[in-house]
Amino acid sequence: MTPTPDPESGIQRDAYVGGVGIHEFGRFEKSFQEIGARAVEEALADAGMSIHDVEHALCSNAYLPVSAGIQVFERLGRTGIPISDVDAASASAVVGVEYGRYLVGAGIADVVLAFGVEKSPSGFLDPTNIYPEWMCELGLSQNPQYWAMNARRHMHEYGTTEEQIARVAEKNHRNSTDNPNAHYTEAFDLEEVLESRLVCDPIRLLELCPPNEGAAAAVIVSEDAIEEYGLADPVRIGSCVHTTSRFPLQQVASYCTTPTDNESVHRQTADLAYERAGIAVDDVDVAEVQDTDAFCEIEAYEELRFCDRGEGGALVESGATERDGDLPVNVSGGLISKGEPIGASHLGQVYELVLQIRGDAGPRQVDGVETGLAHVYGAHGQCGVTVLQEP
Repeated sequence: MTPTPDPESGIQRDAYVGGVGIHEFGRFEKSFQEIGARAVEEALADAGMSIHDVEHALCSNAYLPVSAGIQVFERLGRTGIPISDVDAASASAVVGVEYGRYLVGAGIADVVLAFGVEKSPSGFLDPTNIYPEWMCELGLSQNPQYWAMNARRHMHEYGTTEEQIARVAEKNHRNSTDNPNAHYTEAFDLEEVLESRLVCDPIRLLELCPPNEGAAAAVIVSEDAIEEYGLADPVRIGSCVHTTSRFPLQQVASYCTTPTDNESVHRQTADLAYERAGIAVDDVDVAEVQDTDAFCEIEAYEELRFCDRGEGGALVESGATERDGDLPVNVSGGLISKGEPIGASHLGQVYELVLQIRGDAGPRQVDGVETGLAHVYGAHGQCGVTVLQEP
């Protein structure tokens, strides 16, 4: 594919993922330093590099102490390079990839390490870390209630059914059985999903993802570094876009997409990502999208333009988003199965897509993957989309 430099943004050359690594997602009796170092070491080994080859590092996290990135590096060796922490809620790792691409694309560095690590608290996230005090005191401070309202609005407007929502969870739990890095790897049939405990109508327990722990990393490199280190399977970063909602969280609009809102933050982000990567939505071969609950994935189908608004339920029901469908989505098991270590979740998606494009995903492999899309969405309307492409 022909490189697409963008002089106005300072991007003069392409950036690639030269290596990826992961620490499985779940709950562990380990420090975040140990979890993060494992993913970094694996990514560097995958790229055939050492810590001394890294020129700049970016650590994405949301719930860790100050200078978490430096603390991870202390297990590997301080080399004097700049190590920055980045936080954008569930889009934190998007920022790490985006900035890494800018550093390489602008010619500032040839080897940048983007890694995410998290040890999220058990149960629902601390609401005081997201919502203002008055919302917490009024009981308006747990994410699932907004996801549920969004689902109910969609059901009312378009006739989406609880069974269609449950099919997303059934699919993703089934996919997780082939992913040893997922928190939950048990398959559940449709009836089991629909009979699981109701958490916030219509969202049920087996349709929700848990915050948890884990890490993932990507070595972002220039073409010069590919040649210098003899990297055989680089994956091109076609685009990486991070945007924020135009509406405040208190109005709920950053979680709820209204039928008349043709410029949702998802669509703004995806459209920019498609444009900058020089692709159309039909070019996407496989996608990893935000499924903090099962309805979120249906919303993602529509807002990423995989189908028209109101058709997401029918899309999953048709089997199109299955591993052997026309557009496989969340073949890793998604966040519903993997869990969401917030700072690492998007890099976990990048990890999966790099394996898919290389043809190295084992039993999860989708045939003929040349272009993959990763999508996340989090607190205060922060959205991110990364497009990865075969060189």
